[in-house]
Amino acid sequence: MAHIGIYLTDSKNKTFELPVNPEELKINYETNDSTEEVVKLGAINRIGEVKLRSISIDGILPISNKGVGYVTASKPLSKAQDYINRLTSIHQSKKPVRFVLSGTKISLQMTIASFTYGFKSGNSDEYVYTLVLTEYKSYKAELMKITKKKVAAKGKKRPAPPKKIGRGSTVIVNGRLHVDSYGSGPGQTERNATRKVNFIALGRACPYHVTTLSGGWRGWVTKSSVRAV
Repeated sequence: MAHIGIYLTDSKNKTFELPVNPEELKINYETNDSTEEVVKLGAINRIGEVKLRSISIDGILPISNKGVGYVTASKPLSKAQDYINRLTSIHQSKKPVRFVLSGTKISLQMTIASFTYGFKSGNSDEYVYTLVLTEYKSYKAELMKITKKKVAAKGKKRPAPPKKIGRGSTVIVNGRLHVDSYGSGPGQTERNATRKVNFIALGRACPYHVTTLSGGWRGWVTKSSVRAV
């Protein structure tokens, strides 16, 4: 039968086995779920990302491991203080530890979240302790390179788009007036005259009918004869 034991390996690659196996060992798996309310459906469970796994060990550390019948470690350290020194040293180093349960596939990189120990029920032959381990995932900051924004060289400005001409638009007229939008009855010629458009007949030879600013009719003119102000 394979030996079952709890082994911890620190950042300096030093491995030790806890002297006495705990009565039970549980690894906690959780997801960061949340409850949401959906119209006409009610409460639903929104599954979140997987949380860090955690282990809590309640055990004992014999003051001296020599001659103690309930010690389960194959090669225990000589006394409880040796374990206390190692565990507190790992905790203070703020570096991860490798947790292995021999005889199983359980092998996790973890940190010591907390370690408490002391005497219980007046028994001075052993310490009781609680060791809480939290899963550690390595990460590193990524350096982002910031590039300066290139400014386009100055060149000729693009001409502004022509203004749209509609009913009521004020325009400058340079061209001959006509009786109708078909170009019949050519009459007087306007030169840099400020007018208003009151009728439009798109697709005709003279699509714009113009008036004076006060509303006096002038006539129909070609499209090329008008320019928006």
